[in-house]
Amino acid sequence: MPVQSKVFTYQIDGLSYIVTLYEEDGSFFSDITVVEGAMDVNAVYFGDDEFSGSSENLDGPLNMNGTRLDGERIQWDEAVALSDPGLGPEGEDKETYLQAGDTLTLELDIDSLDEVDIFGIRATSTTNDAGSIKAVSDDPEEPEEPEDPQDPTYEKLFFGEVFSDAGDPLGGTFILSEEPDPNPYSIPSLPEGTDPTFENYVSYYLSDAIGGDLSSLEGVVFYQTGEDGTQEEVFRIDAPEGGFQDPEDLFAAYEDALETQDLPAGTEGESLIMALSIEDASEDLAPEAEEETTEELELI
Repeated sequence: MPVQSKVFTYQIDGLSYIVTLYEEDGSFFSDITVVEGAMDVNAVYFGDDEFSGSSENLDGPLNMNGTRLDGERIQWDEAVALSDPGLGPEGEDKETYLQAGDTLTLELDIDSLDEVDIFGIRATSTTNDAGSIKAVSDDPEEPEEPEDPQDPTYEKLFFGEVFSDAGDPLGGTFILSEEPDPNPYSIPSLPEGTDPTFENYVSYYLSDAIGGDLSSLEGVVFYQTGEDGTQEEVFRIDAPEGGFQDPEDLFAAYEDALETQDLPAGTEGESLIMALSIEDASEDLAPEAEEETTEELELI
């Protein structure tokens, strides 16, 4: 996975800052943020950690002469002048003068964050004892991208073939996340150890254990335990006329429902289909299964 950001730090007595490099809309930027003290950022330098070839350098007070890393002379790939030393008539309002909490954003002429392993700042009017710095930062942190949110889980689903005019479940298949003990009505439940995500419910519904038929569905109802401890409907998916023709249709409707309900959508429907590797069974539900469903409805 390509690097998404790099964070450089620098700290001496009286001055500290961080530099965050990142990509946004195909362009690359650096955010220079002062944590403690203040400085007038006159120039920035950057490059990779291969010190070969000629080094970029700016003339006069913006130079980085003498900068070394682990005793080796640094070869800078790029040097960018930002301002002349001295606050001048603008004083602390000068654009490149940063105090604690201030951030200066610069666009970098690079094609990849991999091109920057070392970042240097030439600054004057600094709050350290010397009053200026030729700062060098290396070994940046590369923050990990946050993990994708986990797929929502549900305690019970109803794959409904028949609903009353009021929308109450009448015929179909309930599947529980865990088998209750006792289970007098033999209500189906996910295999032990299976995460109760929608894709796993669908996989089990279409497996030989249930033998579900997507085209026979009028809707799918999702349940969770409410504040009073009883299971409540969270939302439902209404099937199109003729039922769902394939798992792709069902997962697309599920993703739409998640967005409508403002719930944390997990993996995209297409990815779910690839992960399932399920076979679409075409047999109708057995009458015995419908009777068990009706008995369970009396308990709700």
